Amino acid sequence: QVQLVESGGGLVQPGGSLRLSCAASRSIFSINAMGWYRQAPGKQRELVATISSGGSTNYQDSVKGRFTISRDVAKNTVYLQMNSLKPEDTAVYYCNARVFSNYARDYWGQGTQVTVSS
Repeated sequence: QVQLVESGGGLVQPGGSLRLSCAASRSIFSINAMGWYRQAPGKQRELVATISSGGSTNYQDSVKGRFTISRDVAKNTVYLQMNSLKPEDTAVYYCNARVFSNYARDYWGQGTQVTVSS
């Protein structure tokens, strides 16, 4: 099992920045992949960015060049640096961990609210 705790959300103006953190309960080397998803009111949950245990990253097209996913292995923590924020980035952001043990299993954090507004 993996427990995930997100933090770092808040209210920012358009063009501002936030850094989200996701602390995992065990080494992220033991997790096949971690990622950030977001869900806006009335919308489907969508992938934002992922990072594999080997460090490979992928991003949703709408955030490429603005968001960066990274990790601190010593702290068992994954980050999402969000720059040049837009109102359409407003959503609850969820940390995800995928572990393969006999079969793939997903774990989710509680979510952290990001609001981009003037």
